[in-house]
Order: sequence, then structure tokens, then C-alpha cells
Amino acid sequence: MVVGTIIGASIFVQPSVITGEMRSVGGVVLAWALAGALTLAGALICAELASAYPTSGGVYVFLREAYSPAFGFLWGWAMFWSMHSGIIAAIAVVFARFVTYFVPLGGAGAGGDGGIRALALAAILLLSWVNYVGVALGSGLQAALTIAKVLAILAIIVLGFWLGAGLPGHFVAASGVRAGLPPGALAAAVAAGLFAFGGWHMVTYTAEETTDPQRTIPRALLIGTLLVTLIYVLLNTVYLYILPLDRVVASGRIAADAADAVLRRGGGAVMSALVACSAFGALAGIVLMGPRVYFSMARDGLLFRWVGAVHPRFGTPHRAIVLQAVWAGVLVATGTYRALFTRVVFTEWIFFAAMAVGLVLLRQRPSPPPGYAPAYRVWGFPVVPLVFAAAAAVVAVSQIVAQPRDSVMGLLLVLAGLPVYVLWAVLTSSERDG
Repeated sequence: MVVGTIIGASIFVQPSVITGEMRSVGGVVLAWALAGALTLAGALICAELASAYPTSGGVYVFLREAYSPAFGFLWGWAMFWSMHSGIIAAIAVVFARFVTYFVPLGGAGAGGDGGIRALALAAILLLSWVNYVGVALGSGLQAALTIAKVLAILAIIVLGFWLGAGLPGHFVAASGVRAGLPPGALAAAVAAGLFAFGGWHMVTYTAEETTDPQRTIPRALLIGTLLVTLIYVLLNTVYLYILPLDRVVASGRIAADAADAVLRRGGGAVMSALVACSAFGALAGIVLMGPRVYFSMARDGLLFRWVGAVHPRFGTPHRAIVLQAVWAGVLVATGTYRALFTRVVFTEWIFFAAMAVGLVLLRQRPSPPPGYAPAYRVWGFPVVPLVFAAAAAVVAVSQIVAQPRDSVMGLLLVLAGLPVYVLWAVLTSSERDG
């Protein structure tokens, strides 16, 4: 789940952002390695919290326990309306667009993409149905897709170095590169890399359905994050081995360009198939995990109780799955996911910073809160969580500086959940008193 959810389409399409910031082979590898190290720090933080609270909900539960139910509610609010549902819609559309390389999709719609939207919606509905009828089927599909794409990526790495050996130049530096890095270049590159590692925390959502979660989830986070970091570094090394750095910076489809360089013909088809498979695999994991948060919120009385129902036959949070599928489908059909997702996705890092600080607070409280007895404790405490919190804050602030208007709108959308929470608390309190 960790590997399959993290590796989506971004690593095959746009490493050009990081390459453009660093402008050197060593700098690119350094940026990806640092992004992987920070992701590992976040994963270790999640590992301790998951071992202390092995219940459905993940980050929602961690924020609820470290701060208050209101903080957890804001995470779930942002997840449903934009962050999680928006990424489901976005990845489904990416999957559909790469399928069009093999099957032209016509149809009406804004920009003539009605066929793409229809396929994206079909993918969401199919994967929602798979997860509706059983977690074993959903996780089995996720495992199969992950194994397939990791094997394909390993083949690309091996073939890239083997077939690319006959190309005229390797690790060709960019033209006009000055000594040293511009101020903030490394931070910007690492921040871009962190977005490509997105989804590492989602495995904690399914803790209640995991065998021996106190040990299994920390192991999964550690091994999965290290494996993804190794894959990302090797893939980018292959790109730079095959193509000049200037070409990598300019490319919007770097994996396909690299494949065309070594295969001459058919590279685009090979990479389109891989990106479609990778996107579908990431989508499968994200569709599986999100409803567990809404289920946990409903069980805590922060959503309608009926959302927390468990199917009597399949044992899945079936109503939460349907609710997620419906809203993600609306975002695909209307195209509104683009604006919502791009404005709100950075706020995820504000929550991550709060989660890391929350771990420090939980550890330092004079009387540990009930139930806080982690089977795993993060390495390098408190340095690791504090460094990660600072890095997460830098990611969020850099987005605000780059896009102040959209960022403010995104923050307002998230904060709009506070009055909703207060109103909900008043209504539920009145019902109990009545």
C-alpha cells in the first residue's frame, strides 16, 4: 500500500521542476534523496502514532488525540471536500488521459474531454465497487498493481543503463550553469520532491483492518518509504544518464522522452502504458483508504452516524465508500477538482507539521493520555519530528508565497470547517440533552 500509493504519475512526467531548480546531476540526486529522507521522517512519526492508536482514521485520530476533536475534524473536512477527493479525481483523469494513447476517447464536454471524464468516472466507480465488496479484494488488487509497476520500473532502470550505454553522452550538465545554487533553490527542489512522495501516511487509515498493526504498519512505512526513495533516485539517475540536463528541464513527459531516446520507436507507448498502470494502482490505494477516515469520524459522532455503518456481509464501510465515490465523481464531471485541489493540497503540510509537533506534546505530557503506549518509538526524538515539522512548514509557506491568492482561498476553505464543527457540536449536544 505504501509503495503503490506513493508512486503515481508524477515521477514519470515532471521531474523537470527539481532539475530546473538544481541544474546539476549531483544536485538533482541530492534533492530527491533529501525529499526521501524527510518523507521517511514523516513516516516514522506516523509509525509511532499508529502503533499507539491502531484504529481506523490515521492522521485524523492523531490530531484528535494530540490536540482536540476540532483539529481532527478539520483534517477530515479538508480531506472530503478537496484534498482526498480532489486527488482521486485528478489521478483518475491522469489515468484516462494516458489510456487515450491507445484508445481515442471522443465525446462532448469542456475542451472536448467528455470521453476522458467518462473513463475517469468509470475508474472511480469500478475501484469503489471493488473496495465495497471486501477489503481483501481491494488490497489484493492494490498489491498486484504495485508489484507489476515496480517490476516494470526496475526493468526500465536496467534497460536504461544497458541500452543507454550506446548514446553519445551521459550526465551532460546544463548550459550556462553558474557555480553555487541560487538562494532557496534547494528548498524549492526538495519541496517539489515532497509532493511526489505524497500518500505515504494513508496506510495508517486502515489500521483496524491490518494484522498486528502496532508492528506491521511501522515496518510497512519504513520499508515502503525507503524503497520508493531508492526507486525515485535511480529513475532520475537514468533520466540524466540518457538525456542532457537541459532536455530534462524542458521536458513535460520525461519518462517517455527517455524511452524514445533508447528505444527509438515505441517508447511513448511503453511509458504511456506504465503511467496508466501506475496511476490506476495509486488510485486503487487512495480509493481504499479514504473512507476509513469518514467511518472513524462518524463513529466519533463528528459525521452522520449512518456514514459509519459496516456492511453486514462484506465488512467494509460501504456507505463511506459510496459517499466518497459520489463526491469524487462530481469533481470529475464538473472539472472543479483542479481549482479545489491546487488551492488546498498545500494545507496538508500544515496538518503534517501539527502532527509532528503533536507527537512531541504527547510524549512530554506529565500524565500520558489514556491509550498512548506505542509499541514503536521514532528514532532521534525529538530532533526528527521537529525537523520534519519545520520542513513541512517550509513547504506550506513556499506555496503561500508563490500563490498568495489561491493559498488564502484554500486556507479559508479549510477553516470554513470550524463553524461547521461548532454548529455540529451544538446540535449533537442538544440531541443528547433532549
